Amino acid sequence: MLLTQRSTLTQFLIEERRRFPGAGGDFNALILDIALACKAIARTVAFGELGGVTGDHASEQGGSVNVQGETQKKLDVLSNDVFIRRTEWSGHLAGMASEEMDLPYQIPGQYPRGKYLLVFDPLDGSSNIDVNVSVGSIFSVLRAPQAVIETGRDVTQADFLQPGSSQVAAGYALYGPTTMLVLTVGDGVNGFTLDPNLGEFMLTHPKIQIPPDTHEFAINASNSRFWESPVKRYVDECLAGKTGPRAKDFNMRWIASMVAEAHRILMRGGVFMYPRDNKDPAKPGRLRLLYEANPMGFIVEQAGGRASTGENPMMAVRPTALHQRIGLVFGSKNEVERIERYHQEPVTTELRNPLFAERSLFRD
Repeated sequence: MLLTQRSTLTQFLIEERRRFPGAGGDFNALILDIALACKAIARTVAFGELGGVTGDHASEQGGSVNVQGETQKKLDVLSNDVFIRRTEWSGHLAGMASEEMDLPYQIPGQYPRGKYLLVFDPLDGSSNIDVNVSVGSIFSVLRAPQAVIETGRDVTQADFLQPGSSQVAAGYALYGPTTMLVLTVGDGVNGFTLDPNLGEFMLTHPKIQIPPDTHEFAINASNSRFWESPVKRYVDECLAGKTGPRAKDFNMRWIASMVAEAHRILMRGGVFMYPRDNKDPAKPGRLRLLYEANPMGFIVEQAGGRASTGENPMMAVRPTALHQRIGLVFGSKNEVERIERYHQEPVTTELRNPLFAERSLFRD
């Protein structure tokens, strides 16, 4: 394929900028810095065990644990550092926040500060690294509050607590058989594939659209005993197949890497569910709102899908904490709306599949 037959990410961003004659180049430059970070992570991931980066991260106290209470992998820490080093110096950011850092990251004093905030999960699905399953990076770009821009003060947690509807860009990089960058700047969703010969992201999937209907769903069935009734109802109806109320067969998928799940849904439809459950009442969900649910929600809705807490639109949720957790359902619009409707309707148990009943198949 000749270079002239596809746009590079740089060309694409320049064309987008031309729609806004008064826009400066800061935003485009920031996206290219993020893309460079993703290229660096992709190269490291590709080496796997050969690069000595698999396994848990070790600290002076032993195993390293992040603010989420999760054991950090070596690549979690390395990827977080790559994002910081590739974006802190350029003068486009007022501050950053990450899954791997307890508090917001302040731009060092020797660098100028800009008008954007960057929030990111540097390596989603890192538990899959040691078994060579696709992983990815997720990011979201917000505008810094005007007070931050005018005074140049350090950012606080409150500066990041903006609803998903305030995002100016979101995307993810998928590190799989090929490396892809999927991006929205608020005008649809476009996918770019990394050309390893040129070292450039090339536009390969323009204007991605999620089909409104599907026959695939993704959920961790091992948590079924903790699900709320509307989720159980939905899954039971899918499992009932052609003989059930949906009158069609469904396939169930689960990769345990949200980036990989989301990419499959963007390519061919489907619904992803990591809903609120009663496994740990202190946690209203598993996924993080600011740097997982919101960017994925923005991407999905820009591609014609829907993102929800299961009950309410994800983009309307007002964050209350930097590392706030939340339930997340996203994908094909009609399926997500069905799940939302089930949360509003009285529970019916007639069609519940015995696999997910409160008592097991092995009854007395």
